[in-house]
Amino acid sequence: MNSRIRIALIAATLPVLAVAQAPRSDTTLSPSNSVRTEQLATLEYPWGMAFLPDGRLLITEKPGRLRIFANGKLTEPIENVPKVAYNGKPGEQGGLLDVAVDPEFDQNRRIYLSYSEDASQKADKPDPGDPRFGGNVDTTDNRTMGGAVTRATLDGNRLTDTQVIWRQEPKTVGRGHFGHRLVFGRDGTLFITSGERMRFDPAQSLTSNLGKVVRINRDGTIPNDNPFVGRPGARGDIWSLGHRNILSAAIHPTTGQLWVGEMGPLGGDELNLIEREANYGWPLVSDGDNYDKSPIPDHHTRPEFKTSIRTWTPVIAPSGAIFYDGSLFPWRGNLVFGSLATKALIRLTLDGASVRAEERIDMQHRIRDLIQARDGAVLVITDEPKGALLRVTPSPGSSK
Repeated sequence: MNSRIRIALIAATLPVLAVAQAPRSDTTLSPSNSVRTEQLATLEYPWGMAFLPDGRLLITEKPGRLRIFANGKLTEPIENVPKVAYNGKPGEQGGLLDVAVDPEFDQNRRIYLSYSEDASQKADKPDPGDPRFGGNVDTTDNRTMGGAVTRATLDGNRLTDTQVIWRQEPKTVGRGHFGHRLVFGRDGTLFITSGERMRFDPAQSLTSNLGKVVRINRDGTIPNDNPFVGRPGARGDIWSLGHRNILSAAIHPTTGQLWVGEMGPLGGDELNLIEREANYGWPLVSDGDNYDKSPIPDHHTRPEFKTSIRTWTPVIAPSGAIFYDGSLFPWRGNLVFGSLATKALIRLTLDGASVRAEERIDMQHRIRDLIQARDGAVLVITDEPKGALLRVTPSPGSSK
């Protein structure tokens, strides 16, 4: 048994706190009282957030609700949200996922929603499974599903002019890994993180947009400068390939580059700097291994694939991300994201395209997404049946 499998197996048997006590040498562990948290609202499995220009906060809930938080309270669900594929089982990864606001919202009132949708036809038989998951797949689910992104006009408390502008192809039977973070580039194009739906091979195929970072125009058309436009047998919406499941994404405010946190299998979560046309290697390489303990070649064995900036074993399960530029915390320029596995906020101090230091702030909840408020506070949502919208500020007496 190689050393990283042994580490991952030991970590899997320990409580989360014990896992968090053995990070790499450049990581600082901060207790929950190092920040102050205030609960603002309760939601059912909240997933994504986006501020409107007037300061109101859009929040999605996986069962299919979109709400606005304003003046200290939540609105009733917004009407005419697309129907989502969601069965409410424990571990369900589909449903209503991310939300993004058009860069020209003041002029066009448009927002964007990502979600899972059912196919018009059901599968004849359930998912056959895959031994590499070690039994961690619900093979009784025979729903045929795929991800989609809809553009709509926000008109008061309802959506109008809804239009599907992108879909994952092909739809598949059962499983998760939809991905689906939505991030606007500085040029106004829309990046979509598209998971490989737990199917492995599509991540390397240019005929599928599964396991990719996708880039489209705001009306769903394909930008002419996408790397595979015009290439026979390749999809024009692909920006980069070889990805597993990206749930953490943010644009660097100075360089405009897209940074993502990508979930690995048994070990090997990744921090990646996304480059046009780059191949990040999944499932041919990983710094983790399959859930049945079968090995995957390490990244360094295949130099033709793009190397990660940082990897984590045991996994941290990154979700949500911001580049902090406020003054309330001494974090300006840092990449901050949520961790589902360690129940923490993870703050990375960057030095160009490398990580100089890491801080893990114990939040005692699975953090699904985060966003920076106007006053520099960080708002987070927790991944729970009664999920919380929390306002995070420096604890009294903490140094700035």
